[in-house]
Amino acid sequence: MKRTGPTNIHLRLLISKLRKYSRMYNAPVWRDVAEFLERPRRKRVEVNLGDIDRYINEGDVVVVPGKLLGGGTITKTNVTIAAWRFSRSVPRRLDGNVKLLSIEELLEQNPEGKGVKIIA
Repeated sequence: MKRTGPTNIHLRLLISKLRKYSRMYNAPVWRDVAEFLERPRRKRVEVNLGDIDRYINEGDVVVVPGKLLGGGTITKTNVTIAAWRFSRSVPRRLDGNVKLLSIEELLEQNPEGKGVKIIA
């Protein structure tokens, strides 16, 4: 059986853009994010805020190649979190120390992928 990949056109465009930037800037982090996003829906990543807080330090840049859920809180400061999707409770649980971005916005800000951590 042939693999078809995601049918969401926005997700498919993001995956192709991630692969393009990975080749252009020699940034394997974007290729890895694209591979996570290409998975079937039942295997896609879902991460709680509390899980992110466990693995990050002050000032980290984190990518969630899937959905960010609102379970837990972030106690670190100056953290940037980028994700494909966010649950509705995420912005309410965060204070001013955490910056939320889409993966595409982070890709434009940091095309070389320097200092980006993938939480999956």
